[in-house]
Amino acid sequence: MTTTETSTRIPVRVLAADPFLRVGLESALGECPEFTFDRDGTGVQVLAADEIDDAVLCAIRAARERKSTVLLVVGKVDASTAVRAIEAGACGVLRREQACAQTLISAVRAASTGHGTMSPDLLSGLFETAGRLSSTPAAPSLDARERDVLRMVADGHETAEIASALAYSTRTVTSIVHDITHRLRLRNRAHAVAFALRQGLI
Repeated sequence: MTTTETSTRIPVRVLAADPFLRVGLESALGECPEFTFDRDGTGVQVLAADEIDDAVLCAIRAARERKSTVLLVVGKVDASTAVRAIEAGACGVLRREQACAQTLISAVRAASTGHGTMSPDLLSGLFETAGRLSSTPAAPSLDARERDVLRMVADGHETAEIASALAYSTRTVTSIVHDITHRLRLRNRAHAVAFALRQGLI
């Protein structure tokens, strides 16, 4: 393998209490030659759990402190608990039964570039429950351009698709999202969408 090939591979670490589940996830991810398994957890960390409890949230925060990007694969989850995971630092949340090899590989690729992934029913649930979730006093505002971009991010569109639809350059879209996350002190795109929904900004 050449130096270039090595440098472009994506380090991945799978964590699961169930060893059979861990082996299954590693087997699915092993189908992608772009990935290399990383025991130090400095790349994308795929964290598998039965449900999102305090221990899982602590594990997500610990991984984020080590500069890992966390993709959560969970058995039992709803929109409100998915929000908690995102606020703890998860880049994406997938239902375990929906985490087939293709979906899992796509989610890890997205996570490695800072893009979040969420199971479609959970994303829909975020919109349905947004009005019932608690809000923070004196919530910040978003301008029209920022709201348009975040709505498309929430709908699952990639940067290039958003740029084409809104007649912006991809650099402009990236800059808008970066400005939002930096100004509001959010961790990533998924956190920005969850925050905006909870505050009723989009």
